[in-house]
Amino acid sequence: MVCQNDALVKKVCELYEQISGLESLKPCKDVNMLFTNLVVTCMPPNYPIDVTKLCQSVQDIRSKLIRLCGEAEGLLESHFSSILASFENPIANLNIFPYYSNYIKLSQLEFNILTQHCSRFPTKIAFIGSGPLPLTSIVLAINHLTTTCFDNYDIDPSANSKALSLVSSDPDLSTRMFFHTTDIMNVSSALKDYEVVFLAALVGMDKDEKIRVIDHLAKYMAPGALLMLRSAHGARAFLYPVVDPCDLLGFEVLSVFHPTDEVINSVVLARKYVMPSLEQQDQLSPKILPKKCSKIEAFNPLHHGSMIDELAIEEQLS
Repeated sequence: MVCQNDALVKKVCELYEQISGLESLKPCKDVNMLFTNLVVTCMPPNYPIDVTKLCQSVQDIRSKLIRLCGEAEGLLESHFSSILASFENPIANLNIFPYYSNYIKLSQLEFNILTQHCSRFPTKIAFIGSGPLPLTSIVLAINHLTTTCFDNYDIDPSANSKALSLVSSDPDLSTRMFFHTTDIMNVSSALKDYEVVFLAALVGMDKDEKIRVIDHLAKYMAPGALLMLRSAHGARAFLYPVVDPCDLLGFEVLSVFHPTDEVINSVVLARKYVMPSLEQQDQLSPKILPKKCSKIEAFNPLHHGSMIDELAIEEQLS
């Protein structure tokens, strides 16, 4: 059982106390400094820590910290989305966002993983939890999936309004990017229209919430469609929720990749089972067990063949 005596955990808990004491999480010098320190503390990719083995007090701090990180990330994106909207051409100025290069790398990573498991480029993608600054959708649409349409879902109307203002003046993106203000749990039949569904890291900020969303997608996505999720590994799980392969009932896990650079999120790709009925799907899903993971390799976006930590799946049908 890991508790506050671990040096990294102690540092994270100290930063949590400082962050939770802030009057506001809106971007400013103090907020930026504290969250930068938190990210740097949690970044070592091979730090030997399993957050599931933390003592209860640290588990509670981790849960609260993830929500604080989510709130701060939303406020940061909203702040820069407003700044970008003041430019005549917002899309040409995306690099003013301080973590833009991370999105470039993460989008390259996700695109490379997709191409290893897709026979052709998808014509229609859903991104769930797109937020006020939908950088993943925008970067994928500009750099990789140049003819694909993106349906972006967010529960916050102000986030969608800000996002729409960024792409509305762009002659290409304005015809391929659409924004829907709704809780994804209220979307059912429309999910069958998508060949690929992206689920943002902060949609479902605890295990139960995340699993409810995944189960909903398993019920309504088209058989054979791909689900791309963001997770976290090691100490990085203090920043984002973890998606375990065993959480993906109704899906075949194809790949799990843990970056070792400044890209914080792990990436999980899964395919919805092709089943004649949901009943058969439910009978099969609990029997999908992770078998083993191969050695994790450092992410190099220029390498396509050896970049993924492939998760072998053993199907035990009894």
